[in-house]
Amino acid sequence: MQNRPLSHVRVLDFGHFLAGPLVGMMLADLGAEVIRIDPPGGPKWKDPAFDMLSRGKRALTLDLKTADGCDTALDLVRRADVVIENFRPGVMERLGLGPGALRQVNADIVSLSLPGFASTDPELAGLAAWEAVIAARTGQFTDMGLNRRLMGINPSFTPLGLASAYGAAFGAMSVLFALAARPRMGGDHIEVPLASALLEGLVYNCEQIEDYPDRYKSPRELELERRASQGLPNNLSFAELSEFLDPFYRTYSCADGRGFYIVSCSIVNHPQRVLEVLGLGDLLKELPDFDVYVDQADWPAEWALRSYPVGAGDRRRLADAMKAAFLTRPAHEWEELFGAAKAPATAQRSTAEWLSDPHALASGLVVELDDPRHGRMRQMGNVAWLADDPGAMDKTAGPQRDDFRDVLSGVLAEPPRMPMGGESKGRWLDGLKVLDLTNVIAGPTIGSTLVRFGARVTLVQPVRPSVDPWNAVVFGLHAQRGKESVLFNLRSEQGQEVLWRMVAEADVITMNGTDQQRDALGLNEARLKEINPRLILVQLDAWGGPRRGPKSDHLGYDDLAQAATGVMTRFGGGPETPEEHAHFGTIDALTGHCACVALGAALERLRVTGKGGVARASLAAAGEMIQAQFMYDFEGRPAFDEPSGREVRGWGPFYRCYAAADGWMFFAAPTERKAALSQVPDVADLVGKDDTELEAALAERFAQKPVADWMHAFDGGSVGITPLGSLHDTRDAGLQFESDGRIDISKATFRAVRHDQHPMGRWVDLVAPNAVRPEKAGITIPGPAPKYGQDTREILARLGYTNEEIGHMIESSAAAESWSDKYLPE
Repeated sequence: MQNRPLSHVRVLDFGHFLAGPLVGMMLADLGAEVIRIDPPGGPKWKDPAFDMLSRGKRALTLDLKTADGCDTALDLVRRADVVIENFRPGVMERLGLGPGALRQVNADIVSLSLPGFASTDPELAGLAAWEAVIAARTGQFTDMGLNRRLMGINPSFTPLGLASAYGAAFGAMSVLFALAARPRMGGDHIEVPLASALLEGLVYNCEQIEDYPDRYKSPRELELERRASQGLPNNLSFAELSEFLDPFYRTYSCADGRGFYIVSCSIVNHPQRVLEVLGLGDLLKELPDFDVYVDQADWPAEWALRSYPVGAGDRRRLADAMKAAFLTRPAHEWEELFGAAKAPATAQRSTAEWLSDPHALASGLVVELDDPRHGRMRQMGNVAWLADDPGAMDKTAGPQRDDFRDVLSGVLAEPPRMPMGGESKGRWLDGLKVLDLTNVIAGPTIGSTLVRFGARVTLVQPVRPSVDPWNAVVFGLHAQRGKESVLFNLRSEQGQEVLWRMVAEADVITMNGTDQQRDALGLNEARLKEINPRLILVQLDAWGGPRRGPKSDHLGYDDLAQAATGVMTRFGGGPETPEEHAHFGTIDALTGHCACVALGAALERLRVTGKGGVARASLAAAGEMIQAQFMYDFEGRPAFDEPSGREVRGWGPFYRCYAAADGWMFFAAPTERKAALSQVPDVADLVGKDDTELEAALAERFAQKPVADWMHAFDGGSVGITPLGSLHDTRDAGLQFESDGRIDISKATFRAVRHDQHPMGRWVDLVAPNAVRPEKAGITIPGPAPKYGQDTREILARLGYTNEEIGHMIESSAAAESWSDKYLPE
């Protein structure tokens, strides 16, 4: 189909395993012609997941170690736009296909490298970067989740492919931004180290604020601090944890025994909606509600309905009443009632259940196609799409071996790509004007990501906050970086006038909300096209897909997408003990980055056709993406029995956390297996043991020497060994201070910045924006998140309002300059 967003783009996909093929699938799903380059023996990863990730592609077998194979690859590069690879650093150069060689034959080629660790990192560049090795070194298995810390479970393994998911999203967005900038800047080579992307994706789990006020800490965080200060062990049972869970942020059991998860805190009116749906409206008369954008010392009560968490005095009373209410109906009835009431909640599901869920299938979040290897196959749907793309739902099965061979000669007969002449320096999105109408985490992540690439982002928020400062300010320290901020009342006539003036001047609008919420603001596609046919609206929501489904207008947040798509039952080990993965923003951050992918496709289509439109992403789609290697089903599929639960240390003896003499390490030898052991005298005698015996024997043997000794013993080849890091230690080891001047974000894999000149008066440590590393284009470290409303007067003046008009708007509450006296109320 030739009228797809990327139907004019040709991609050579040298990727293997997860991250590279995932980028190729994302581009193919948007209409690009993707040619998968296979080695003579066929793809190294022979798995149904790889067949899924190969959908929409063609396959060409080339022996890149021969002159003929390399020459054919370069001939294709001459006629291509994008090259993707995720080999170890230096492999493409040794094959004669490094960035320099590619640009020599095609000056406008955009090449993407997805190594596990940065190629410029002297310590980590050579490490065999298996997915779990990246996760282990970054800190994904250590101190992960408040529940597990309180239960004393540390470390804990999960097979979720977070590094590849975050890396693929950064990789796809950067490729598309670079493509759109080619007429101005020419081609570029981009490196996205997966470990850097993983740390960025988990940024909200390692943000650190000086003298962080207790009012923002959850009961579980306060209990961890209490136990540490009193020298008490972390040994709670899962049942005992319920005492520390917020009534509006937890799982309840329903009449059918199924878990039902609600996340209805921090937002004005959400807790009220929950109690009303449950028939507990009378409780509202007894519960306090007041402005929480003042210091806690000035509060008239212990807590407020609009602020997380619920106070200790009411926590158990509310939870007990809600537990009893949930037991009166089955989960599917509650799901319909909560959805209709706009109270964010969902039934807990497994991955297998999600793949056959009526909404997932109706909306296109899950697609079905006929695969020649597996028959009728259900697969994860698009993770980014354009609303008016006629082929968004059209999928073809992954290719048969070497099926591109019959058209190769025709492609090589095409004239080579001619340079567009762009030699400008700068950033890919210089000059792009973005109007940001988002809140919470996922939506704001779009704008803060675009800022690093040169966009100017103006954040619009209401005169009176609808989100508490824990969510809006604490998380906003990262999610709102680099923006300017204006407050006005969109419900007022003057507020509407300001909005449409801003819309008329914008190139891009971002919003997080359902179609109903979008239409209520008047931001429907027809009206936007009338105002400016080139305008792009980037919209993300919880349950949206390329088509409408029964839950499309239900509200939802990160943890709800985890619950619905199977992440929480997988992480917790089953439907009786579901747990959130990490704690904050696991899916939020990824969804924001996927929305940037959708925007990148829209910008490239705009460049070619002059047509704007609506670019989409959703939390549920991102929930599928972090499970990509499991997100498929077909008759005869092996059981969904991947490692899950609290006590899991790995996936068999050759892919597992082991305790060495001086601490935990991860050992990865999934391909060499026993051949790797035979080369190391200290463990060679274990080769004859079966896997069950071997795991225990290796655990005993590895405990006898330090991690460094084992790293040295297994050095070389494809065996990966690394000490287990923690997110906090990884952050601290890569910390640079803002006050020291220039921050280096191009060399080390991990980099964080202590913003010690922050306008809130406290320092804050945030992960640096170094997941995307272009060779030519610039990357900017965004400035601090603005105090909400600080730019209201300046922005209104820029729109043509006089000082008198601005003063009247502020006096009449059509606009405002602040939500609170302090940047961060204490």
